[in-house]
Order: sequence, then structure tokens, then C-alpha cells
Amino acid sequence: MFAGWMRRWPWLGGGVPAYLDGAQLIAIATEQGCEAIHPGYGFLAENADFAEQCERAGLILIGPGAQTLRLFGDKAAARALAARCQVPLVQGTAQAVTLDQAQAFMASLGGSAVMIKALSGGGGRGMRAVTDPAELDVAYQRCQSEAKAAFGNEAVYVEQLVPAARHIEVQVLGDGTGAVSHLWERDCTLQRRHQKLVEFAPAPGLDAGLRDRIIHSALTLAAEVNYRGIGTFEFLVEPEQERFYFMEANPRVQVEHTVTEQITGVDLVQSQIRLAAGGESCRSESGNRPAPAWHGGAVAPEYGNPQG
Repeated sequence: MFAGWMRRWPWLGGGVPAYLDGAQLIAIATEQGCEAIHPGYGFLAENADFAEQCERAGLILIGPGAQTLRLFGDKAAARALAARCQVPLVQGTAQAVTLDQAQAFMASLGGSAVMIKALSGGGGRGMRAVTDPAELDVAYQRCQSEAKAAFGNEAVYVEQLVPAARHIEVQVLGDGTGAVSHLWERDCTLQRRHQKLVEFAPAPGLDAGLRDRIIHSALTLAAEVNYRGIGTFEFLVEPEQERFYFMEANPRVQVEHTVTEQITGVDLVQSQIRLAAGGESCRSESGNRPAPAWHGGAVAPEYGNPQG
């Protein structure tokens, strides 16, 4: 679809702004006779406006449609979807909150800690755990500032903090008809500043029954929105209590997708392209396949000051 065009076509600008220049990308793709655009791991991959621009230009965006991107880009809307689907959620607010509302929510928990989160975006930015009500004011302001700088939206919401939870994400595929399947899960519990450092697949030591319930919840959410493409549905898990809670969905291919490829032998980017082209169906029952008998892992690069 894109073979060789970057070698022939001059790209105006540099750095992050150039990657976010959707109009220029669409213009080049149209000029070169492309049929589709693959947005990569980030940047425009979760941009609903860009998805709509591609559609108007007669191009296929390799990924979910604008409506799905907009839904999962709004954490409050994603929580509302989970509630409708009866997928477990951590106690939290249903929309963006003011500082006074955040303080009232924390007080209602009777001393329990909270997590402040950006309503838009992800990647660990705009997030703070607060264990002392006296620290809520400063944390709230910092989260707003980070969210505004990173996502252009300062809105935040609050959830009850789940201490010592594992972070489990399910790799989901959908063909846009409501048919969905999965390629098991990854464990990304080991993090620094809410940034994933090490991933394992499948999750070590996870009870089989608990794993089935988590995967079923991920598939339920994906089917409800007629998910198209590949995506990751993320959960907080308390294995000893056999409890789990939906956190968010990332409607794109993630950097750590290669861990899943390692244990399943499935090329996820190739699957993504086939699903976008309508050449692959998710009607097959992935649950009939046995869980991988061995584990894969990946270590993410560390950025910034390791002592910070």
C-alpha cells in the first residue's frame, strides 16, 4: 500500500508535529494512489478526527473506526460501557470532576486512597495516586497540568486505588461485525511511573478460571461496539481475592504486541491489515485453542532519570 513512497516524497516539517500532520499524510497517500493508512503505535492511531478525515478522503484507516476511537478515548465513556455490559469496575466517578468533587469522593471512601487519572489519553501521564487527603489538591493540579500538556484536555476523574493489583491486558481482535476473538493476555504489572517496564505472556500464575472471566469480559466489551482491528483491553487484578476491574482499552497495536506474537505465532500487524481489508474473520472460537504452554517476555527501554 505504501511501498517506497517515503523514499520518493519529501516530508515537510520534523519531530512530533510532523507525525501529527494528518492532512499532509492524507495528501501524500492520495497522491501516491494508496488505499489505506497504517497509523503505527501512537500519534494518530487513536485520533478519531483523523479517522474521519481518512474516510472522507476515501482511505481506509487500519484500525477501529472514529466512533470506537472516540468512545475509548474518553475514559468516562469507556467506564459507562463497562457498566452497561456488567463488567466489574473500581468505584469511581462517572465523569470529569472538580477539585471539590474529587475531595468529596475521597471522603466518601472513608479513608481509602484514590487514583487521579486524565480523562483522555494514557501512557501513564496525568495520573497520581493519593493516600493522604491533604495531598489531593497538589496532585489534582499536577494531573490537570500534565493532561493539558499531553492531550490538550485537562479534565480528570478519580477512582478508588487498588493497592498491589496486577495489571493484565487482553489482546483482542475484531472484524467489525460483532465477531471477536483473543490471543490470550499479557502481564505488565512491573512498571515505573505508570510506564510498563517488563511484560510476560501469558500471565504467570494466573488462575485458569480467573483468566477465563477476564478474557470473557474483554470480548464482551469488544463485541458490544462491533470492534474492528486489534486492541488491548486492560484490567486491574487481585488474584488472591479472585477479583478484577476494567481499566481502559487501547484501540491500536501496542509496542509490546510482539510478546503475544512470540507465544502464538500470529503476526498481529498482518492480521490488522487483513481485518481492515475485510479479508479475515473472527468467527473462529479462539477459546477452543489451548493456552500457550510457554512464556514470552519483553523489557521496555527506560527513559528519563532512573533515580527520579
